[in-house]
Amino acid sequence: MKARVTLPATILLSSVLFAACGNQAATNTTTAPATTEATTTTPAASTSSTEATTTTADFKNETEQYRTYAIGEIDSFVTETEKFTEAVKAGKLKEAQALYAPARMHYERIEPIAEALGNLDPDIDARAGDVDDKDWRGFHKIEQALWEKKTTDGMSEYADRLLQDAQLLRAKVETVEIDASMLVVGAVELLNEVSSSKITGEEERYSHTDLYDFVANVEGAEKIYEILKPRLAEKDPDLEKQIGERFDALNKELAPFATKDGGYVTYDKLTKEDIRTLSQNLDALAEPLSQMGTILGV
Repeated sequence: MKARVTLPATILLSSVLFAACGNQAATNTTTAPATTEATTTTPAASTSSTEATTTTADFKNETEQYRTYAIGEIDSFVTETEKFTEAVKAGKLKEAQALYAPARMHYERIEPIAEALGNLDPDIDARAGDVDDKDWRGFHKIEQALWEKKTTDGMSEYADRLLQDAQLLRAKVETVEIDASMLVVGAVELLNEVSSSKITGEEERYSHTDLYDFVANVEGAEKIYEILKPRLAEKDPDLEKQIGERFDALNKELAPFATKDGGYVTYDKLTKEDIRTLSQNLDALAEPLSQMGTILGV
C-alpha cells in the first residue's frame, strides 16, 4: 500500500497556525497567540479521530463479506484435510497423494487470515528450512514422505497434528480482527506469495503441485477485489477496470493447464516460455492492485 501524498488536515492546520504565531511574535510579545493555537488545534485533533473511526465503520459490510468467505473456505479446508489425514493414517499412499493439493487450495485462498493468527501458518504450511527441523510439521512434512520417500510410514502423528491445527484455525477465525487494510494488503500479499515461491516451483518441491497453490492464491486475491470492486469503481473506475482485465488475462493464461478431473498439471510440465508468460501477467496485475489501498484510503 503506497503512502498518501496529501498531508492530513491537522498537519496543515498546525503549519498555518505556526506561521501565524511567528508573524504575530515579531510585532507583539504577548502570549495570546499561543493560547489561541492551543484552543484551535483541539477540535482539529478530534475531527481527525472521528474521520478514522468513520473510515473503519464504512468498510464493515466488506469485511464481514470477507469473513463469511473465509469461514466457508476454512470449513472446506477442515473437511478436506480430515479426508487427507485419514488416508495418510490408513497407509493409502495414492489416495493421500490425490487428496493433498485440493485440500491445500482452500487454505491458500485465505492465507492472509492464517498469517494473522500467530504460529498457525508455519505450523500448517512451513517448508523444510523455514523452521528448525525439530519444529517442522504440517503439509510439507507429509508431502516429503508421500512423494520423495513414497511412504506414509511415520506420518500418523504429523497427520493428527495437522488436522488439529486446521480445526484450531477454524475456531480462531470467528474472532480474528478483519479490517479494510487487511483486505487490500492481503490481496497484494497473495500475489507476492505466487511470485516468491509458486512461480519458481519451490513451494511444492516434492509433489510439484504448485499450480494448485498458484491458482488458489490468485482466486483469493480476486475475491478481495470483487468485494471491494463497487467502492473502487466509485473512486477510480479506470483502475477498477484495469485490475479486472488483468485478472481475466492471468486466468486465461492459467486455463490451459487445468486437467479434465478439475486439477492442474504438475509444475514440471510447464516450459520456460509458459513460466515467463505467467510471470509477466502476474506482474501486470500486481502493479495496479497495489494501488487499490491508496485509492480507497485504507
